[in-house]
Amino acid sequence: MRAIVVLLVASLLYLQYTLWFGKGGIGDVRRLERTVAQQQAEIVGLEGRNQALAAEVLDLKQGMEAIEELARSEMGMIRNDEIFFQIVEPPRSIEDAGVALPDE
Repeated sequence: MRAIVVLLVASLLYLQYTLWFGKGGIGDVRRLERTVAQQQAEIVGLEGRNQALAAEVLDLKQGMEAIEELARSEMGMIRNDEIFFQIVEPPRSIEDAGVALPDE
């Protein structure tokens, strides 16, 4: 009878050890849950990015306005009948203008 009790206690200790520290135990489950939560957050961000890219692709397929907007903003292009004006801020002081002062 005593041998059975010792065997049962040893089995219980072994099962508890594998439950808490073994492969597939509670520690592994918690680590995997954290990993899954991180990946789900990353997926949400990527889905938003995919939706934005899909909308841009659809816009590029359907209309010339998006193509014109990209050409104007990224390549600095203008139409043939347009005039480009570049407004430059004047320097605030002589030092900013890079003008050399005459020697006295």
